[in-house]
Amino acid sequence: MQISNAERASVLVQALPYIKKYAGETVVVKYGGNAMVNEELKDAVMSDIVLMQLVGINVVLVHGGGPEISAMLKKIGKESKFIGGMRYTDTETVEIVQQVLAGKVNKDLVQLLEQQGGRAVGLCGLDGSLLKADKLEENLGFVGEIREVNTQILKNAAQNGYIPVVATVAAGYHGEVFNINADVAAARIAAELGAMKLILMTDVRGLLRNKEDESTIIPVVNVSDVSRLKKEGIISGGMIPKIDCCVDAVRRGVGRTHIIDGRIPHSILIELFTDEGIGTMFY
Repeated sequence: MQISNAERASVLVQALPYIKKYAGETVVVKYGGNAMVNEELKDAVMSDIVLMQLVGINVVLVHGGGPEISAMLKKIGKESKFIGGMRYTDTETVEIVQQVLAGKVNKDLVQLLEQQGGRAVGLCGLDGSLLKADKLEENLGFVGEIREVNTQILKNAAQNGYIPVVATVAAGYHGEVFNINADVAAARIAAELGAMKLILMTDVRGLLRNKEDESTIIPVVNVSDVSRLKKEGIISGGMIPKIDCCVDAVRRGVGRTHIIDGRIPHSILIELFTDEGIGTMFY
């Protein structure tokens, strides 16, 4: 689709109030799902994040890597096992998680951001004791619950013009390494940084009144309505933990949280810089 120069100018003018509003503020983006494995979408996300940095937003990119972890486990002949939506993480699995997330996935994303003209630094929860955790539940193995976030390392990176790219493995208090759910980690990091926004990129349009009909998206939810929506069955299944993260972030002081569809190119920019936005916003 060809757009004229006048239309381009109009788009930029519409974005101006939002650019002013977010300049100097912190936005945490949790990146996962289909947008991580589709190359075209990946490029779109990286360019969005670089653009955000260039207009003065302090972006923190928190990523998962479930499909890559499962693929590596399969390579070594180990089956992925999930309990209540969480990956069962034994000693061997946590080593693979650390290698894949903090090694391959994290550094690939740093390189992609650099190729798009951004400046990025790869971190994981073990660096500078960024994330400290205890065991979440005995039956999940080395799945952690965050106890502390050391935000100084993230602030230092931002002050020096770098986008921190965070892999969600955490340090235990006795030398252990814990696997942390990326939505949970992003919500907690956003809260500790006093972020203006937390954006969770997923493979759904947002919260739907009817799961079978994407046109029934609920654009705005007050966190006080969440328990009612759960009772009505509108929030169910895999959406429960995601929305609990959004609620937790808002209650801990994050301005707004959003669940957006990472399958739509440039969905982050649509959310940040247009009147309509995209997905479901929690306040």
